[in-house]
Amino acid sequence: MKRGEIMDTKKLFNLEGKIAIVTGGSKGLGKEMIMAFADAGANVVIADMDVETGKDVELEVRKKGVDSLVVKTDVGDVNQIEELVKRTVAQFKRIDILVNNAGIVNNYPAEELSIKDWDDVVKIDLSAVFYCSKIVARQMISQNKGTIINTASMSGLIVNTPQPQAHYNAAKAGVIQLTKSLAAEWAKYNIRVNSISPGYMGTEMVKRVLSQYGKYWLPLIPMGRVGEPSEIRGPALFLASEASSYVTGSNIVMDGGYTVW
Repeated sequence: MKRGEIMDTKKLFNLEGKIAIVTGGSKGLGKEMIMAFADAGANVVIADMDVETGKDVELEVRKKGVDSLVVKTDVGDVNQIEELVKRTVAQFKRIDILVNNAGIVNNYPAEELSIKDWDDVVKIDLSAVFYCSKIVARQMISQNKGTIINTASMSGLIVNTPQPQAHYNAAKAGVIQLTKSLAAEWAKYNIRVNSISPGYMGTEMVKRVLSQYGKYWLPLIPMGRVGEPSEIRGPALFLASEASSYVTGSNIVMDGGYTVW
């Protein structure tokens, strides 16, 4: 939005003609964000290792009257990220929105945590956020505009209980700080960088362990429930659109109140 321009409120969340890349977009929170962007008129690129599921999402997106592309991408591999950007620009000519959403987690006590498990989680959950942001930012800098949204976590703000996950917590804390750092550096290029920190969301991954951990988690959530995956659509659309034109370096916490206690 240009300085002094008054935006029609009805158009604030309009993404018509925009091009969005979402890593880890074939399922869970990534898929929900893709659907939010497609509903708002954006063309979307689904970057995921699971191409078959990604193709199913692509079909859903196309039914909404927008274009879509699936690119098999290991976000831990810089060459594959370069190829993702190359294919996106070849088809759509630009990149307006990047969502760094791909992530992994496992639970081991710190004294038993292997170096490999530490490195794997930190690489995908933190380093890959930098890799993707850096490579996509080159295109955004050439456009003099773009917005990057990083999926962080309330785990970057607190220590979860009872599951031990020092590597994941450290990586997500790093994402929040990286978000602020990139926002400060790239504001001069008209690139905004923000993060979303979900709490426990009812994705398939969380549902698999809810019977084991739910009795510990739910009493610590003021709202008394896990979040619906679709509830990330609003914050994501806000950060992707002109509705957040003066927001950068921010971290939106959506955890049902978990971190207020």
